[in-house]
Amino acid sequence: MKLNKIVALTLAGVMAASLAACGGSKPAETTAAAAPAATEAAAPAATEAAAPAASGDYSALDDVELILADTSSNGAALQQFNEALAKNVDAITGGKLTLDYHGNGDLGGDADLIRQTQSGDIDIVGSQIAPLVSFVPEMAIFDLPMVFAKYDGAKIDSVLNGDGETHKAIVAAYEAASLHPLGFLQNATYRLTTSNTELKDLASFKGLKIRTMENANHMAFWSAIGAEPTPLAWGEVYISLQNGTIDAEENAADTVAGANFQEVQKYLAFTNHILYCNQLAINKDKWESLDPAYQAALEEAMAMTLADMSAKLKDIDASNKKALEEKGMTMIEYPDSFYDEVLALDGVKALYAEIDSKVGGLGTTLQEELAK
Repeated sequence: MKLNKIVALTLAGVMAASLAACGGSKPAETTAAAAPAATEAAAPAATEAAAPAASGDYSALDDVELILADTSSNGAALQQFNEALAKNVDAITGGKLTLDYHGNGDLGGDADLIRQTQSGDIDIVGSQIAPLVSFVPEMAIFDLPMVFAKYDGAKIDSVLNGDGETHKAIVAAYEAASLHPLGFLQNATYRLTTSNTELKDLASFKGLKIRTMENANHMAFWSAIGAEPTPLAWGEVYISLQNGTIDAEENAADTVAGANFQEVQKYLAFTNHILYCNQLAINKDKWESLDPAYQAALEEAMAMTLADMSAKLKDIDASNKKALEEKGMTMIEYPDSFYDEVLALDGVKALYAEIDSKVGGLGTTLQEELAK
C-alpha cells in the first residue's frame, strides 16, 4: 500500500541525505526558500489570519487525505506556505479534504519526492524549479538569465499562474510527466551575487572567479559575461571565499545571511539573474480522480495562500538585505540598462537561443507575455 512504500522510500531518502550532507558549520544551500538568520534577518512570523469558512457543500463527498511533501526546513518560506495551505484546505472543505504535510525531507530528497509524486506514492510535491527540470525539461525557461529581472511579482505571477499561453504550455509539460501544476510561489526576489570586487558595471565581472551550482546553463551565462564560473561543493564555499580561492558566489539574500557571507564578502550585487521560485505539483491521475468540488477547493486554497505568502517573501528578502547592510555589506543596485546590456551580449543571446530550441519556443512565449 501507499504508506508502506513511503516508509521504504523514506529510509532510502534518509540514507541518501546523510551521505550527501556537507561538512562544516555553515548552513546548507537550501532547495526551498530558506528562513533568514535568526536575529535581524528573521522572517516575519506567519500571521494568524482568520480561517476561511467552508465555501461549499461537501457533505455528500467521501473524505480525502492527500500526502504533501517537500524538503524545506523549519521556518522556510515553502514550509510556511504548505502549512498555511493545509489549514486553508481544511477550513474551506470543513475537514472533508485534508493535506498530510511532511517537510524537512522526511519522505526523501527533491528528486525522490518528484519521482514518488509521478508514481502516486505521494500526492503533492513542493520544490524549487531546478530539481524539476530533469523531469519537466520545459522548466529550463527559468534558466534564461535575467528573464524576470525587470518585472515585478504581480506581472510574473500573471504569466506563471494566469491563463495565458505560457501557463497552458507549462500545464501540458507537467501533464506529460504525470504531474499537474498547482501554482508557483514567488514575488520577484532573486539569486544575487556577493563579491569583494565592486561589481559596478558589466566590465567589473571580467575574470571574476564565481562559485556556481553545477548547472550548464548557469555556467554558460557567467562565462558569457566574462566571469570564470567554478562549481564547488557548498561546504567549501565559505573557506574558499575567505582564502581567496574564489572571488564571489551567487545566492538569494536569505542564504547569504544564513551562511554569514558578510564576514568574507564586501558587496551584495542585485544581479537578479535567476528568479527565486517554488512550485507545487500534484500527481496527474490523483488530480483527475478528485471530485470537481475538491479540485475547486484546492485551487481556492492555493490562490488564498499564494496571495498571503507572496507578501511575506518580499519581507523576508528585504529584512535579510537590511541585516546584511547593517553588518557591513554594500548593496549594489542596477538600472534597467544594465540588464539590457547583459542581454545584448552575443554569448547570452546564444544561450537564450539554445534554451529556447530545447523547450520548443516556450522561452520566446514567456518573454512575449512578460513584455505585454
